[in-house]
Amino acid sequence: MSKQRTIFIFGFLLCLGLMAAALYFQYAMKLEPCPLCIIQRLFVIGLGVVLLAGGLHNPKMWGRRIYGILTALLAASGAAVAARHVWLQNLPPEQVPACGPGLDYMLEAFPFTKTLQLVLLGSGECAKVDWTFLGLGIPAWTLIFFCGFIVFGFMLIFMRANRGA
Repeated sequence: MSKQRTIFIFGFLLCLGLMAAALYFQYAMKLEPCPLCIIQRLFVIGLGVVLLAGGLHNPKMWGRRIYGILTALLAASGAAVAARHVWLQNLPPEQVPACGPGLDYMLEAFPFTKTLQLVLLGSGECAKVDWTFLGLGIPAWTLIFFCGFIVFGFMLIFMRANRGA
């Protein structure tokens, strides 16, 4: 297997692990995801799809760069959502926004752009910290992984030509 293909598959497996952890938190630990968590999951899934496609395709230089750009853009977008989530979780209690309607209701009742705006504003349920590891909550860890994927995307963009494939 080429070094490039291995790198793409490694990124895909990391996304798979992140989604496995998210599902474990939801179903085994009974931690319901808030709307911002769901949006972050969508970005992780998007990253996984791009990286799996890159691993299966094993593209030449320009193709790898396109996959790298897509990876960096998806990761940066996910990092922005995760950063917003971390910010909400670190607000003083008196500044936390009130809990809003659920994502299912918002998708049914509002146009998509309005739903997205409401989700990104956040609500009280997004400010709740249910789990921590080394003092960081789930959104902070997700932000760290997204930042790593941004670096990963740039690595794909600027990686030297694959000589062994």
